[in-house]
Amino acid sequence: MHDVIGIDFGTTNSVIALRQADGQVASIRYAAGQGVVDTFRSVLCFWAEESGANRGRLEHAAGPNAIEAYLDDPLGSRLIMSMKSYLASRSFVETRVFNRPFALEDLISTFLRSLVAGAVGAPSLGSARVIAGRPVRFVGETADDSLAERRLRAAFNGAGWSDVDLALEPEAAGHRFASTLEGAANVLVGDFGGGTSDFSILRFEPGARRRVVPLGHAGVGIAGDAFDFRIIDNVVSPKLGKGGTYKVMDTALPVPPAFFTSFARWHQLSLMRAPKTLREINEVARLAAEPERLRHLIRLVEDEVGYALYQSVSAAKAGLSKTDSTVLQFTHRDFAVEERIERADFERWIAPELAQLSAAIDRALTDAKLAPGQVDRVFLTGGTSLVPAVRRLFDDRFGAERVTGGGEFVSVAEGLALIGAAA
Repeated sequence: MHDVIGIDFGTTNSVIALRQADGQVASIRYAAGQGVVDTFRSVLCFWAEESGANRGRLEHAAGPNAIEAYLDDPLGSRLIMSMKSYLASRSFVETRVFNRPFALEDLISTFLRSLVAGAVGAPSLGSARVIAGRPVRFVGETADDSLAERRLRAAFNGAGWSDVDLALEPEAAGHRFASTLEGAANVLVGDFGGGTSDFSILRFEPGARRRVVPLGHAGVGIAGDAFDFRIIDNVVSPKLGKGGTYKVMDTALPVPPAFFTSFARWHQLSLMRAPKTLREINEVARLAAEPERLRHLIRLVEDEVGYALYQSVSAAKAGLSKTDSTVLQFTHRDFAVEERIERADFERWIAPELAQLSAAIDRALTDAKLAPGQVDRVFLTGGTSLVPAVRRLFDDRFGAERVTGGGEFVSVAEGLALIGAAA
């Protein structure tokens, strides 16, 4: 039997799991600091060599090496993040990196090659059969799912895999969970990524060759990134001029909210470095009632400190999953944030996203033609599943005794490898 690998290419993190000929499945590890980890950050960093024989040549790094390269020289490099979020966008044709065009598929292919090359102590994966994950619904208000799937396949082809099978990410997580079941069961699987939340209801029948019947699916293009957005929008952006005013001809006008829409979405932050955008913010700052706030915004964008800011936001969000309140702390030059956030406020901010998640769960039940009482088990995976308000959506519908979680970051990849082995 050939080796089978499952590749979970995620918005924030990516994971590879390997099923070997002896049937064992395990995630591939990556060096991180003094140890090793299962996840590889889904980022690329590009820079141009400035001297020597390679002057002008474009170099790149991926994963943790990309973040390190970016932090070493944020103004002389370009950090590419959340690539998966653009797959379904018809308006994204290419981006220019140091004035060189890159199609989205080429960026993802470059990342995937580095994802494999960066593995620690893994066998050669060139001949392995590949099963890749895809969400039930790709990100975007006008998402084109067929376009996204074609692009995803093309990216894997460009990385060297000519024949790739795709499987739904929540179904993959369900396959992994099914190995713990002792009898037949209807299982709802909730898979929460950085950009999408997907739900599948599956019927598992035990036996020598486990039978899996998909009953219903639903998905929505929101997840962890949307929760980060709410923290930025409610805590940080007001300190940078959001909600303020500026005067034109003695008329008070609101500071344009569009400045903060991109600022609060970390994968769009680098777009704000465009000269036209910075000129617009400067002009408003000149006329603003509180100009220093907007000047802080300009410095944060110009100094490319978005990664550090979002690390602080992510830490605060994680803290709210463990305690009733936490403190968001961030400092850059003379701009500082040190503000306590109550979990109750956070849950109020994310209420629109929780409503969309709730509606998606209902759509999955309707698609499966099942009532909540007919779901025997619920398995949740992905970092956002640890948010208490998200967990309550399931506890309230299905009963806490039927809801469980685990393998928050590796279950999809390991399940993809199991699906490939069973086919």
